[in-house]
Amino acid sequence: MIFPSNRVRILVATKPVDFRKGNDGLSALVQSVLRKDPFTGTVFVFRSRRADRLKLLYFDGTGLVMAYKRLEDTTFTWPAVRDGMMSLNHAQFEALFSGLDWRKVKALEARSPAAAE
Repeated sequence: MIFPSNRVRILVATKPVDFRKGNDGLSALVQSVLRKDPFTGTVFVFRSRRADRLKLLYFDGTGLVMAYKRLEDTTFTWPAVRDGMMSLNHAQFEALFSGLDWRKVKALEARSPAAAE
């Protein structure tokens, strides 16, 4: 998948959206409902009502990019449905996008090689 660096911020809209919306509709939703700027490079993740589809929206410096994914045999693991958004780290997002339970992904504490001996 073409995706920005792992330093990018990833925000998940916790309430399902109308999946007929395209770049402009999702961008307007980011501004009016989430109160964020869609042109900062932040990746915004949106879910469908059935939780089997997601859309990503982010600005790559030249234009808005929208990606769509639908799972065939299962659903994505989503946070509880409520107004607002939540943040995921890059590893959690990769798990979500792969259809895995992102809640089981935890950051490991980095250790220097000398400490491992």
